[in-house]
Amino acid sequence: MIQIIVNEWKMLLRVRVLAYLSLFFIAALTAITWLGVVQNQQQQEQQRAAQAHVREQWESIESMNPHSAGHYGSYAFKPLTSLSSLDDGINAITGNVLRLEGHVQNEMVYSEASQSIMISKFGKLKPSLLLQYVIPLFLIFLAFASVSSERETGRLKLLVLQGASPSKLILSKAFSVWLYGFLLLAFTLVIQVVANAGGTDADAFVRMGLFLLVYALYFYIVALMATWFSARLNSHAGALSSMLALWILWTIFLPKIWGNTADQLHPLPSRQEFKTAMQDDRSKGLDGHNPSDKRSEEFKQQVLAKYGVDSVQQLPVNFSGLRMQADEEYGNQVWDKHFGEQFGILQKQKQFFQLSGIVNPFASLQSIGMGLSATDMLHHVDFLRQAEDYRRHMIKTLNDQQAFGNSPDGMEDNAFYKSLKDFEYRTPQVSAVIGHYGIDFLLLAGWAFIMTIIVGLTGKHIKLI
Repeated sequence: MIQIIVNEWKMLLRVRVLAYLSLFFIAALTAITWLGVVQNQQQQEQQRAAQAHVREQWESIESMNPHSAGHYGSYAFKPLTSLSSLDDGINAITGNVLRLEGHVQNEMVYSEASQSIMISKFGKLKPSLLLQYVIPLFLIFLAFASVSSERETGRLKLLVLQGASPSKLILSKAFSVWLYGFLLLAFTLVIQVVANAGGTDADAFVRMGLFLLVYALYFYIVALMATWFSARLNSHAGALSSMLALWILWTIFLPKIWGNTADQLHPLPSRQEFKTAMQDDRSKGLDGHNPSDKRSEEFKQQVLAKYGVDSVQQLPVNFSGLRMQADEEYGNQVWDKHFGEQFGILQKQKQFFQLSGIVNPFASLQSIGMGLSATDMLHHVDFLRQAEDYRRHMIKTLNDQQAFGNSPDGMEDNAFYKSLKDFEYRTPQVSAVIGHYGIDFLLLAGWAFIMTIIVGLTGKHIKLI
């Protein structure tokens, strides 16, 4: 097989058009990967500057009531990882800024898509766009005539008569085409590491290693499939049109059809329905801003009974702070209920979409690619949960200070506000999330294994002339 692969590469290197196209791919991948890293670093720097400015404003509070500070609030900025420049996933449409304040769980804002005049179904120009669409398409053009041309020239029969195994011959041709795609893939990751020098930690290297493995598997599947069509069909046109039809089905139609089916089986409420349901449930709880509210009165009686006094003025604590925190805790329950249900639906949709990898390896590739780049729904939800946990801690700290603080006028000084730590998002280690993509890995590996077996068996029945 090695000799066949070497001969195939000698033939490929003689093709001048391939040399020009290779230079184009190398230049394009270098430019796109490098610019993606630079853009990523600039956006990270802007976020750090914005976060520092927000923190400076918070620490500049000289004297303020803790409850007012809760409404003053803070901001959480969704950070980019070093691999976001490879595949930006859903980041461009989900937003990257979240306001954190009392009584309210806000939505993410300032998505790139909402601020851009460039709208594309394929998203921004990232290395993943070339690696998922363009390079596999080029591998198809390299492989579609690999066997049929040998048959037409009579060279296939000659090779078999000289002792070459048809199965090994077909696999060798597929491997030669795959190797071309693999080299471009490895080159892209090398540029990624060089351009991001100093910003790649151990976890990022693990993610890139898995990224290399996954894309290499997909390229292998494409090369095997194209070579198989070339071996089974008599004409170049038939092999090319069949593989192109399959490529279009994988990359365009099946993801859309399967995605729409997921929406039908596990529908999400509309934005308005979701907000209305949240408001309805929120209105049934304690109102921290309305002392005359019936539920507030019930809560007051419970607190008076707990401390054994007859009036709010006799309480050894600030009742307003207690009521605000009780209001906050009810709102947290509402958030947990509705967002928990929404996250559950999203998880069901994702699991259903992952099953499409049974008939479409491209779906598994995209799922793992976004996951390894930390730009998929799983990582987005993790950011929202960490931000919400911080918001709850911050507001509880403020309400507790108002309720149990020793300030006679209810105002807290600058030292107290500086003591509250800023929000810091920690991207999950790949070891903590890799299990969510287990089915995608298995399906890709299954595709590669089955196609290897099929191509191997095809060699026994191949037509030599």
